[in-house]
Amino acid sequence: MTIPFTRWPDEFARRYREKGYWQDLPLTDILTRHADSDAVAVIDGERRFTYRQLNQAADNLACALQARGIQRGETALVQLGNVAEFYITFFALLKAGIAPVNALFSHQRTELNAYAAQIAPALLIADRDHALFADSAFLPNFCRTHTSVRAVLLRHGEGDQALEAAIDRPAQRFIATPTPADEVAFFQLSGGSTGTPKLIPRTHNDYYYSIRRSNEICAISAATRYLNALPAAHNYAMSSPGSLGVFLAGGCVVLAHDPSATLCFPLIAQHQINVTSLVPPAVSLWLQALAEGANKAQLASLALLQVGGARLSASLAARIPDEIGCQLQQVFGMAEGLVNYTALDDAPERIFNTQGRPMCPDDEVWVADENGNPLPRGEVGRLMTRGPYTFRGYYKSPEHNASAFDENGFYCSGDLIAIDEQGYITVQGREKDQINRGGEKIAAEEIENLLLRHEAIIHAALVSMEDSLLGEKSCAYLVVKAPLRAVAIRRFLREQGVAEFKLPDRVECVDALPLTPVGKVDKKQLRQWLAQRAQA
Repeated sequence: MTIPFTRWPDEFARRYREKGYWQDLPLTDILTRHADSDAVAVIDGERRFTYRQLNQAADNLACALQARGIQRGETALVQLGNVAEFYITFFALLKAGIAPVNALFSHQRTELNAYAAQIAPALLIADRDHALFADSAFLPNFCRTHTSVRAVLLRHGEGDQALEAAIDRPAQRFIATPTPADEVAFFQLSGGSTGTPKLIPRTHNDYYYSIRRSNEICAISAATRYLNALPAAHNYAMSSPGSLGVFLAGGCVVLAHDPSATLCFPLIAQHQINVTSLVPPAVSLWLQALAEGANKAQLASLALLQVGGARLSASLAARIPDEIGCQLQQVFGMAEGLVNYTALDDAPERIFNTQGRPMCPDDEVWVADENGNPLPRGEVGRLMTRGPYTFRGYYKSPEHNASAFDENGFYCSGDLIAIDEQGYITVQGREKDQINRGGEKIAAEEIENLLLRHEAIIHAALVSMEDSLLGEKSCAYLVVKAPLRAVAIRRFLREQGVAEFKLPDRVECVDALPLTPVGKVDKKQLRQWLAQRAQA
């Protein structure tokens, strides 16, 4: 049983193997190469797991899943937060050849149902600490709707559904059966602009290369002590180089449940953290905490701070070395593949003012105008890319793929960029109808469709508005039959099962929405309204 996906053309696959990008190793190799090591791999609060213990726990869970009849080539839906069980589960599924979708812990009913509808999971692994699974209101309905689910395991669950029991039960004659290295290992989540979340099939070969190359550029080693304060399932926190890069090098990953200075500063001091990664809003909060008297001495061990997920302003970037006291590295990547880094030895001006350059010699990146024609260096246009770790198509989305890729297999990310003569990229914005709220992507169409379910709402448009802390927030413009307060709108969306970060930060009721000459909602005009109001 294999999972269908869009493969790289044979000539590209052959070239990527010849150049050593693809080594035909399963992602399980990241862990099994250290299976006999008693070095600490993960610290989660008071709990510590050595590589030997982490590998054994993954074997135990994989064996338990096989015993329940979950087969190689099937899929799983996983929702776990920043806990050690996230990594145990991820490696266990890889060992058993089961391809997971790792939902973010902030995701709610809408997202979980959308993912399950696409992959038809045989297995659900979740956490009783999440509001959806804290009682029996959601789970039975979910399983009735998604009849493919044959097994459920819950962290802090009971009886046959207890994830911990499956992890602790010693494996009996377990033999790992990962999928072939050129097949789907797992699915990453797209931050796309369409209403239905798109899934990105990642193979062992392409993802493993991305991790290996990231380690080289970022100088990750066995001495790395990495604080993972971003959502563990985020592509950035997993592979750029993220936790998987640290595991590959034999280093130590320390988990934090949020990126707040109150939580992270003491953890950095306690565990002598030397590398971490943040999104720009968290950087602002760290700088604010230091300005208000937080103990900078707690950050003495921190050598490298990576910042990505959303554009970092040059003014904020320039404050990091002096005020936080560490090296800054900008990261501009996407779950679809392409990753760009500033180099550790780049000049400060380049680190502060660009988002780095592609990490692989065979990353083909160029800038297109609105008609798909190449633009000269330095001009702003649409990012186009293909390469050994950039996917070739969203899962079961032929219509979307037809517009997301050109005839030569180049992916159009929706980012507006410029590339300088040295190949460094500066991100100028987004072409797609998407809001980047502090690194969390909101598809406007998804929220608009949910708003239109309200009996009092006639028309709805969600647009971005600038915010000094988060970069962007969201504003919902509504045409209504009767007056509606913002609090009622947010309550309604929560009832629809929407993640909290997707709720409109602002609600404006208007008599009519402006339209373009072809009859579409003129969101450019709506953003101008917001800008004019901000200046008033």
